[in-house]
Amino acid sequence: MDTNSLLVDPTRAGTLVIVAPARRAVATSVTASHRRWAYGGPMEQGSKPSYVGLLNAIALGERRGAEYLAVWESTTTNDEVRRVLYTVRLREAEHAHAFEKRLDELGFGVIPKDDPYQQRALAIAASTTMTDREKIEALKLDRAAVNGEPDIFDRFFENKDLDPVTGGLLGRYIAEERDTARLVAACHDRLCSQEAC
Repeated sequence: MDTNSLLVDPTRAGTLVIVAPARRAVATSVTASHRRWAYGGPMEQGSKPSYVGLLNAIALGERRGAEYLAVWESTTTNDEVRRVLYTVRLREAEHAHAFEKRLDELGFGVIPKDDPYQQRALAIAASTTMTDREKIEALKLDRAAVNGEPDIFDRFFENKDLDPVTGGLLGRYIAEERDTARLVAACHDRLCSQEAC
C-alpha cells in the first residue's frame, strides 16, 4: 500500500483513514478494542443497516450446517461422499466466520437463536441406518438451483443501503452456495445411479 494514501488524525487516537481514488474507507474507534467500519466515513452512532438480520441469519445457518456436516462426515463409509462433505463443511464454516467477522466490523455481534430443525438435521447426519442418498434427500439437498427459476438468494440484494464490502461478501457467498448445491446434487445423482433409484 502506498504510504501517501495513509493518513492519521492525531486528534483522534486510534483513527486510521485510508484514501483511495474516488473512494475513502474510514475505520473509527468505537472502543479501545473494537472498530466500526463503513465506506465514505464512520457509521453514525446508533445506526443499524437493514441487512444486519440477514447477516446474522447467514452466520447462524452456516455454523449449523458445518456442525451437522461434520457429524455426517464422521459416519459415512463412502469416500466420495466424505470428500464432498469435507468441501461443503469447510465452506459452511468459512461462511459462518466471514459473516460473524462482518457483523463485528459493523459494530454488531451474532445473536443466537434457537432452530428446532437443527436437532433433526443432527439426528439425520448421525444416523447409521440411513444411506447417504437418503440423508441427502431427507435434508433436501438433492436439487440444485436452475437458471430462470427463483431460489432463496434472489432477494439478498434488495437492501438499498448495502455497502460494497458486505455486497462483495454476499456475492461470493451466493456463488459458493449455488456451487455447493450443484456439487451435492451431482453426488446424489451418482449415488442414485449406483443404487438404481
